[in-house]
Amino acid sequence: MAPMSTMTNKAPVLLLLALLPLGTLGSRSGPSAHHGHAGHGPKHSSPPSSPTPASPAPAASPTAAALVRSTCNSTTYYDLCVSALGADPSSATADVRGLSSIAVSAAATNASGGAATAAALANGTAAASNAQAAPATADATVQALLRTCAAKYGQARDALSAARESIAAQDYDFANVHVSAAAEYPQVCKALFRRQRPGQYPAELAAREEALRQLCSVASDIIALLSNSTS
Repeated sequence: MAPMSTMTNKAPVLLLLALLPLGTLGSRSGPSAHHGHAGHGPKHSSPPSSPTPASPAPAASPTAAALVRSTCNSTTYYDLCVSALGADPSSATADVRGLSSIAVSAAATNASGGAATAAALANGTAAASNAQAAPATADATVQALLRTCAAKYGQARDALSAARESIAAQDYDFANVHVSAAAEYPQVCKALFRRQRPGQYPAELAAREEALRQLCSVASDIIALLSNSTS
């Protein structure tokens, strides 16, 4: 009788299992492959977006470049003119008056550099004289000349600043006077060296003087274009 009782007790269980859906049996027997992938598998994130490249600086328009070239064609130093004007980004939108102001600013930058160079040479001469404890007569003279040179380059810078103001006021005659004066100031420095210390004119100042002379020539030539167009 015991075996029959056991079979009787298992019958309801077997009947219940037969009635359950197969999906339910699968979920009870263990996680399905789909559930395991979605719930526990590695998550695949989308690749990071690449950074947006920086926009390139706007290039000068063909019209602006043509204006620079045509303007510089009227100057004595074409290559220097194109280089000086092209170095200033505002030349891309400037008219001829704006280009003349840019040329004057380039010359003023050179003049400021000349003043700093002369002052540095004067300080270096004084330091060398003190370090060597030598008679200071010759070095004192050179030092005084260099300080005069620094002052002359400073005056050239101031004259070019006045030239910019005259250009802004469309007073081109006075602008040209100021530019011409700026070119002459460093020549005083060279003349003093030739008179008092021949052969000792520093090469650095000689290069500055020639560069300033050419830049002033460019600025003067462009100002002349403005004068002719308004006369």
